[in-house]
Amino acid sequence: MSIETIIVNYNAGESLQQCVSAVLASSVHSKVTVVDNASDDRSAENLHNLYGNHQGVEFLFNPGNIGFAPAVNAVARRSKADWILVLNPDCILEPETLAHLKAALEQDARAGLAGPSVRDEDGRIQRASLRRFPDPWKSLMTASGLWRLGKWFPAFAGVEVAVSELGDSTASYEAVSGACMFARREALEDVGFMDEGYAMHCEDLDLMYRLRLKGWHCLYVPLARSVHQQGVSSRSRPTWVHYQKHRGMARFFKKFQAESTIFPVRMLVYAGIWLRFIVLWPLALIRN
Repeated sequence: MSIETIIVNYNAGESLQQCVSAVLASSVHSKVTVVDNASDDRSAENLHNLYGNHQGVEFLFNPGNIGFAPAVNAVARRSKADWILVLNPDCILEPETLAHLKAALEQDARAGLAGPSVRDEDGRIQRASLRRFPDPWKSLMTASGLWRLGKWFPAFAGVEVAVSELGDSTASYEAVSGACMFARREALEDVGFMDEGYAMHCEDLDLMYRLRLKGWHCLYVPLARSVHQQGVSSRSRPTWVHYQKHRGMARFFKKFQAESTIFPVRMLVYAGIWLRFIVLWPLALIRN
């Protein structure tokens, strides 16, 4: 059963080469398609010079930045592979990661998507390895920091899952990291692939939420490991990325939860999203 890896690149620098090299070094074979959204750092061109004649690597060069989800869908819809890996260019897989993810889905017929243990460069597990679906209460707990009390008082649980709560065995969870999503093609077809209305951020949660609505679930596979050099592509456009992150939050809420939320709370959610955008904007600039 074949695997296709889709890597959407925008100014990922040297990380892109490391990412592709790691996939090609995996213990199971995967065809790799790199979709470049008009990068100006020559990262895709440099990679093409290395792998342009490699039988297992294809390149698509878009004339403009068409967004993450459209770039993924352009490849996934035409692919004949049984499994689709959507991989960030700053995410580096260990050699056995693909094998562990594939085995987990093969053993669970209703698992539509699986994610690995995502670590930083110092080996620490990133909290984004596992997430709960956001709603007004969980988002408030996360924004306030009270989510840290969730391991003792479940009512305080937020979107993020504390590292101490991560188990050592494969298990079903609401959402895994969007940096590395190993999906069953049948499940992607069932939900109509990724929502192209998101430019960047929250399209991964949207996909996992729609999978859940269709009776699929996500698996967290701790034996599968990856290193995520977070934010590499974001550094060249911090304001745009920060805006799209909050626009994605608003779109997710409007699409799935706003209609069932009473009007005053609905308005507070929108106000909270854009207040957060304003407050954290200077920090986003400093970090980049």
